[in-house]
Amino acid sequence: MKTLITGATVVFPDETKAANILVEDGKIADINADADVVADDVIDATGLHLLPGVIDDQVHFRDPGLTHKEDLATGSRACAKGGVTTFLEMPNTKPATITIDALHTKLDVAAEKCVVNYGFYIGATPDNVEVLAAAERTPGIKIFIGSSTGNLLVDQQAALERIFGESSLPICAHCEDEATVRANAERLNGGSTWTHHSQIRDHAAALIATKRAVDLADRHQHRFHVLHVSTGDEVKFLRTCSDLITAEACPHHLLFHIGDYERLGSLVQMNPSIKTEADNEEIWAGLLDGTIEVVATDHAPHTLEEKDQPYPQSPSGLPAVENSLALMLNEVNSGRCTLQQVVSWMCEAPARVWNIADKGRIAPGYDADLVLVDMNKTDTVLNENQLTKSGWSPWHGTTLQGWAVRTFVHGETVFVDGQVRENVRGREATYDR
Repeated sequence: MKTLITGATVVFPDETKAANILVEDGKIADINADADVVADDVIDATGLHLLPGVIDDQVHFRDPGLTHKEDLATGSRACAKGGVTTFLEMPNTKPATITIDALHTKLDVAAEKCVVNYGFYIGATPDNVEVLAAAERTPGIKIFIGSSTGNLLVDQQAALERIFGESSLPICAHCEDEATVRANAERLNGGSTWTHHSQIRDHAAALIATKRAVDLADRHQHRFHVLHVSTGDEVKFLRTCSDLITAEACPHHLLFHIGDYERLGSLVQMNPSIKTEADNEEIWAGLLDGTIEVVATDHAPHTLEEKDQPYPQSPSGLPAVENSLALMLNEVNSGRCTLQQVVSWMCEAPARVWNIADKGRIAPGYDADLVLVDMNKTDTVLNENQLTKSGWSPWHGTTLQGWAVRTFVHGETVFVDGQVRENVRGREATYDR
């Protein structure tokens, strides 16, 4: 099967220019094809930009165990709509992904359900280092250094030393210091408002845990990725770190701050918590100067009924995967960043950080995971139009300029004309070790 995409402005790794892209058997065959080359399907993309498909390296699709919030089918459809062609999913499902069998079961289920490509982290516990050392078919290891329940919480130093010292896969972590969080909660009698959430999960909790994890990575010479940086303090610290350390930011930590609690309440209650406008600016600065390399969502849906509980009963987390690219394209249109930078943060960098084979850029031989975007299209985020099973967005009512209009997975159109083609199936991501 040959597909020719003509007339698009293509975002390549080192330049953006008009080009015709030939796709053959799911791969990019030519990036300078003649406009009259024979193809089974010719797509006129005049006026559109062609980007590599987005790789979201941090989602929670709740499958298995909490599928009333989301599942692999609904989450992957939301990805397709948003221009996300590959997702990496976190291990804190029920049961948790902490064994090889659980990992392989998830991969099997995803092969049946997912319309985009997929990968699954294996979760660390205080006593499963042998599993972590033997794991394959996974991008890496996820540690919850704070903010988890059951045996996924790993905050004892001896266990952390073993994980960093005896495993070889890249490690990422949720960094909030559990002792600091508990002391803050005790001081505030558990908290009674959403503003208290950001005081309980404060700047110190994030910075202490991030420094602790970086120290482990440096001493054990182990690649480490800091998930969802939420404070300017962390950005300043990360500027001093070695090349072993990479980091990411999420749209909610770039675009929301504690002033939004009054308007949105629990809808912007997250772990790590949102912080101040000054932190927003510091995180943006970290992205723009290369300290932070990746933009991901931490898509973590709950039902509106669950969110509509008084604090602290209200759960933390928000859905974002189908709007993240549009949110960032809107920032391009506002002059905050460039399209080339967005492609670096959302496509190229996550492929590089996790060694994902043949993804993240438009180049011959790479997978034809692609997204056509209309930088002039304006649309309003509405709860009733969300494909996530949770059915809402904290950006409800926000009008954005710049949207995905067609998404390809291995050369097959999975989203076009506002519809997801549910007969398409993504594939398991593979990793260059």
